[in-house]
Amino acid sequence: MKVHETRSHAHMSGDEQKKGNLRKHKAEGKLPEAEQSQKKAKSENDNGRSVNGAGEASSEYNEFCKAVEENLSVDQIKEVLEINGQDCSAPEETLLAQCQDLLFYGALEKCPLCRGNLICENEKRFICGGEISEWCSCVYSTKDPPRKEEPVKIPDSIMNSAISDLIKKHQDPKSRPKRELGSADKPFAGMMISLMGRLTRTHQYWKKKIERNGGKVSNTVQGVKCLVVSPAERERGGTSKMVEAMEQGLPVVSEAWLIDSMEKHEAQPLEAYDVVSDLSVEGKGISWDKQDPSEEAIESLSAELKMYGKRGVYMDTKLQGRGGKIFEKDGLLYNCAFSICDLGKARNEYCIMQLITVPESNLNMYFKRGKVGDDPNAEERLEEWEDEDAAIKEFARLFEEITGNEFEPWEREKKIQKKPHKFFPIDMDDGIEVRSGALGLRQLGVASAHCKLDSFVANFIKVLCGQEIYKYALMELGLDPPDLPMGMLTDVHLKRCEEALLEFVEKVKTTKETGQKAEAMWADFSSRWFSLLHSTRPMRLHDVHELADHAASAFETVRDINTASRLIGDMRGDTLDDPLSDRYNKLGCKISVLDKESEDYKMIVKYLETTYEPVKVSDVEYGVSVQNVFAVESNAIPSLDDIKKLPNKVLLWCGSRSSNLLRHIYKGFLPAVCSLPVPGYMFGRAVVCSDAAAEAARYGFTAVDRPEGFLVLAVASLGEEVTEFTNPPEDTKTLEEKKIGVKGLGRKKTEESEHFMWRDDIKVPCGRLVPSEHKDSPLEYNEYAVYDPKQTRIRFLVEVKYEDKGTEIVDVEPE
Repeated sequence: MKVHETRSHAHMSGDEQKKGNLRKHKAEGKLPEAEQSQKKAKSENDNGRSVNGAGEASSEYNEFCKAVEENLSVDQIKEVLEINGQDCSAPEETLLAQCQDLLFYGALEKCPLCRGNLICENEKRFICGGEISEWCSCVYSTKDPPRKEEPVKIPDSIMNSAISDLIKKHQDPKSRPKRELGSADKPFAGMMISLMGRLTRTHQYWKKKIERNGGKVSNTVQGVKCLVVSPAERERGGTSKMVEAMEQGLPVVSEAWLIDSMEKHEAQPLEAYDVVSDLSVEGKGISWDKQDPSEEAIESLSAELKMYGKRGVYMDTKLQGRGGKIFEKDGLLYNCAFSICDLGKARNEYCIMQLITVPESNLNMYFKRGKVGDDPNAEERLEEWEDEDAAIKEFARLFEEITGNEFEPWEREKKIQKKPHKFFPIDMDDGIEVRSGALGLRQLGVASAHCKLDSFVANFIKVLCGQEIYKYALMELGLDPPDLPMGMLTDVHLKRCEEALLEFVEKVKTTKETGQKAEAMWADFSSRWFSLLHSTRPMRLHDVHELADHAASAFETVRDINTASRLIGDMRGDTLDDPLSDRYNKLGCKISVLDKESEDYKMIVKYLETTYEPVKVSDVEYGVSVQNVFAVESNAIPSLDDIKKLPNKVLLWCGSRSSNLLRHIYKGFLPAVCSLPVPGYMFGRAVVCSDAAAEAARYGFTAVDRPEGFLVLAVASLGEEVTEFTNPPEDTKTLEEKKIGVKGLGRKKTEESEHFMWRDDIKVPCGRLVPSEHKDSPLEYNEYAVYDPKQTRIRFLVEVKYEDKGTEIVDVEPE
């Protein structure tokens, strides 16, 4: 076996060496002097007063801690913890603090959420070291932990020690003081910070601010937490002080880190404020979840997808150029991707494992584990293996190490059991994800120029077959890791996601949990969700609105993008052979642009103008201009003649991201994935439309720098019976089973006297938006729910452009 490259773990770091020395000292029964002085320093703040409490109690505790540290061995410390029912599996460097706390304040009870063990974190709060489930570590935290109301048990080995009388003094629960932790409002507690350059405020000003917030200021970079500099220092190339900090690997951050940390009363991640590490050979190396969203978006849109699917050789191996292919044997492809998101531990990582064959070379094994965007700190290696069987065994061993499961049962039967603190496989499909296979920006013009379709239709298909709309959609959802093909997942994986979502939706409806138990429930699902759909910006969901936006809607978009990936396939090659016409034919539909003098076009523009209200972003209101209207006749959905045979037909607006359109045209509408008491999901698993273009426009509008979008007009049959609601129905399953047409009454309605009929018997609810009598409705506009997709048909696609023009609607004339 030959190792080509290793990163991050090739040499033991300074911290690892320190831990090695620490273990050596502790094996001899004593703590090293350096750690003793560090622990003593941590017990005091700037004024020499303990941060553990106030007055005599904290002073007494400091003396007590000193005595315990000097007189008890590591073995005795473990014995005290064990006999009092405390966990001894924590890192050795924390055992002393646990023992001191126990002997002085009393033994801690188990976590009330998960029955795990409580530990003190940074002298600010107690947290739990247990797990809510296999997906998420416990999120319990408190400044006043529950303690056992019983005397502390003292081992015989300590009863005869020099400090036995001191320890016995605190055995009685009645004589124990209450531990008061340091204020969480001091974000720089225990930190040494160095300042450099001309900042917006004087160094003296910042020195006072830092000291008031628990920190200290040093004139050198020796032993400091970070160096705060002016951005101008970067432009000037920096001083010797900054160079020294960079050589030592110290974070060099902007002044904004100080400001934000004080405003949020918590030290912010240093890497998010880094100003110089992109000057290093390996790049900036800041994981995307730590970056400002706007900077992350720029990186995402410019990033190239590194692995397009199950057969995609990971780009960083650099083996594609040598003809590298994923190794396949006995029907198994040796290419696995994994994800873990544990919000309880603030952990969000991915992992890649591949066996790659290269012509005239040995079998290659590639392994990478880290955070998106943080390549310099990723664990990465590429190895050559002469023995094929040995390489396969090592691959299977690594799979089991990463997941806690065996490789073959997973790869053949998709059998997997999530294990605590282990990765979960992202089940990639055998295809090419749209961020790789769709047309790139440089191909778009050539592709449309050589297309035999009508020029308007060609431009429309070009949009649907281009990478851009899919990149933007995934970026906006935070599901855009360049290392994982989130748009090329198997149906099995998507089904697993859907089942997890539906299971949690039912739990939300029935739970009576509040407070930290409710927070734990949401954190557990969020960790599970963002492990299944790896996010560059995972978040702890808190309510049904966030569940709708970041789980239900996100899942529907990922599902539709996966359909687009399969239809578009690989368009990376020559565009002279008219790939747009080929994809258009695969759609199995007829799309034509409406004449702007036609009655249908005029009707649609009138319907839009009459029922539209500006989309408001901050203080700016956006109107729309109609660019084109496309008539759609798809073979995948009921024909207009079939729909016309059904009763109670209405022409309604449907909102959709551009990234979802290809799937809608190709296979028709799908019902909402779940039932939630929020607009769009209020009526359960139904196709939801509106009589207000204003409602659909909210979905079509994405951002001010991407003003183009599409609104869908569909003919829907509401059936013989229509049930009206002003509040979310308690039981949507009955509606789904009986397929009863539903109308949700909003706070605004279209003026009924202005409605008219189209194509003989299709109602067009076109009328001015006026206040309704339902002022307390959760819906702003009327919504219509149809439970059988076969009762809906996409009829028109309205291409619009959002413009900062108030409420003015402009009809674009043909050139």
